[in-house]
Amino acid sequence: MLSVAGLTADIGRIPVLKGVSISVAPGETVALLGRNGVGKTSTLRAVLGLLRRTGGSVSYQGQDLGGLAPHRLAALGLGYVPQGRGIFPLLTVEDNLCLGLKGKPPADLFAELYERFPRLAERRRQAAGTLSGGEQQILAIARCLIMRPSLIMLDEPTEGIMPKLVSQIRTEIAAIAKRGIAVLIVEQNLRTALRLADRVYLMERGQVVHEATPAALRETPDTVHRYLGVAL
Repeated sequence: MLSVAGLTADIGRIPVLKGVSISVAPGETVALLGRNGVGKTSTLRAVLGLLRRTGGSVSYQGQDLGGLAPHRLAALGLGYVPQGRGIFPLLTVEDNLCLGLKGKPPADLFAELYERFPRLAERRRQAAGTLSGGEQQILAIARCLIMRPSLIMLDEPTEGIMPKLVSQIRTEIAAIAKRGIAVLIVEQNLRTALRLADRVYLMERGQVVHEATPAALRETPDTVHRYLGVAL
């Protein structure tokens, strides 16, 4: 579905990606992990064309994404929930959900979304900036899902979320995967990543240095500590 091969990218004159190769199969959940500043977010941005690629290739469902403008990727079924959520705080919840849609969305689309996220239904006329951090994250995910993606990329979805709400976000992401939507997730919460992912890539200094299943990583805590600096 998503294939990234030898991807390189610079910010100014500083190389931030040095030959990243990853893949996500249909219906698969893949986690991209690493310490701060190793290139995880840059990888997502380069895939989307938000960071200029200097080498390598990116293809989605067999189509080369080179040269495609970022705004055209949603029409191909590639969804993105950015770090920091990227909602518009002065717009209502419903207005945020409508961003990117052409024309008025069908009523059944909202009905389906509000049935799944009843908290958003309760607050659909409320300014998005008045929602809690967890509710804003749910809104950002719902805004992506309304475009009916076949793959969704999530950048730090539990960052800044109260611990008691992390499990709710995790449940929503798992539900996305159960519907057959592929997921590529960048996540600092190791336990969340290992619970959700089918496969894990570890990054260091702009490169993928290790690939494993969550089960394999649990059996090699030294590897986790070496690249992530945490203990399982």
